[in-house]
Amino acid sequence: MIETEKLIEIAKEAAFEAGEIQMANFGRPKEISHKQCEFDLVTNVDKMSEKKILEIIKSNFSDHAFLAEEGGVTGNNNSDYTWIIDHLDGTTNYAHNFPHFAVSIGLFYKNQPFLGVVYDVFKNEMFWAVKDSGAFLNDEPIRVSEINELKRSLLATGFPANKLAVEKNIEYFRSFLPRVQAIRRPGSAALDICYTACGRLDGFWEMALSPWDVAAGICIVQEAGGMVSNFYSDDFDINVKNIIASNGKIHQQIKDVIASYDSKTES
Repeated sequence: MIETEKLIEIAKEAAFEAGEIQMANFGRPKEISHKQCEFDLVTNVDKMSEKKILEIIKSNFSDHAFLAEEGGVTGNNNSDYTWIIDHLDGTTNYAHNFPHFAVSIGLFYKNQPFLGVVYDVFKNEMFWAVKDSGAFLNDEPIRVSEINELKRSLLATGFPANKLAVEKNIEYFRSFLPRVQAIRRPGSAALDICYTACGRLDGFWEMALSPWDVAAGICIVQEAGGMVSNFYSDDFDINVKNIIASNGKIHQQIKDVIASYDSKTES
């Protein structure tokens, strides 16, 4: 197995270099195009950031597998190591010069989360974790919150480009709203998960996500003492397009609200 120190060093370097590109172009005119629909944006900075990340990681680990948001699957599909990369999580925020976005780099080893780096570029906050080694914000250890009641919790969610998923999540939002202290929608799933890891949030749920949105964050929140699952499972499958991340203490309560709404609509 490759030395852990080398893996985390390269992941941090790649995240930082992509962040430098993003900050150098923040607030400047951008080339903006659309992917699957008019609400799903991609900028020229997205492409430059992904190129830089892949250049750095592939130059050190050319025999690994890669899954990147724009570039898709590349590399050695037989490798035990798979890098899962979101070069710019929060592209819509970035395109509008809204200062909340991040680089997200996750590494899976034998199909299990092993390493995560999420770099909040504008705030210069680097969240990172390695399996069985704890979670950190820059150089300081982080832990999830101690909130154990949903009514005292601060949650976050997101509304994806897929409008059918948006409509259903609005109904989940309505279900949660009278049961929690407040709900936020910052616009970066990777950062929502990391904010849960460091106790700024107590929980997070979202639908219609892709592996690169969550691969790094799930390692970080788990190493911070939190819990991750899909809506209807006790564990987490990265290929199922929904997620709950929490401090663990309110996890079942979040699942219960979702299940309660779904049971009403199915009856």
